[in-house]
Amino acid sequence: MTSRIISISRSLGAGGEEVGRTVAKELGFRYADEEIIVEAAQKAGVSPETVAQAEYTPGLVTRILESIGRVPIDPEGWSAHAVLPPATPGYETLIVRIVQETAKEGNVVIVAHGASIPLAGTSGLLRVLVTGSPAARAERLVREAGMGEAEAKKAIDESDRQRQGYLRRFYNLRQELPTHYDLVVNTDILTPPLAARLVLAAARGQHEMKAGK
Repeated sequence: MTSRIISISRSLGAGGEEVGRTVAKELGFRYADEEIIVEAAQKAGVSPETVAQAEYTPGLVTRILESIGRVPIDPEGWSAHAVLPPATPGYETLIVRIVQETAKEGNVVIVAHGASIPLAGTSGLLRVLVTGSPAARAERLVREAGMGEAEAKKAIDESDRQRQGYLRRFYNLRQELPTHYDLVVNTDILTPPLAARLVLAAARGQHEMKAGK
């Protein structure tokens, strides 16, 4: 037997999506990433883009500039009582609920959405983190996505910042630790296909270890 639920968290440029798709194909499992957002949007009666925005937080300066346009300007030229705009209305809770409902169906590889955190303790779950150094991940974006070096480094920095903010807002997780996962894979040296083989081995062996085989 194999794990019935595999959650894969990943850093940008680490190849986590490729790992997830390979694992799902090999196990005959459903691959769930964007469909989490689509289903949440359907339940909320809004567009997927609207719900997806809940997973991204603009930088502080951007938020301040956006807030200025929402309040009156006094004669002195200063905005009156500028307030930072609130986060998207309640979509965070909805996304988490869809993640949990998707996991309950079983035979699924859930990529992204910080799924390993709310699903911790779920029977038949294997939690995986696919990551790598910023330099190696930026190099992969240059090689595979055709980005310039400066653009790739900026994308990695921004994605890492967004990811930290996501875990903090959704799950009040101030510091992500290796112990939040059952398997941490570094793709600096390992290729995504080899990383997928390690995940498959862990998923297939998890039941046997629990059974004492």
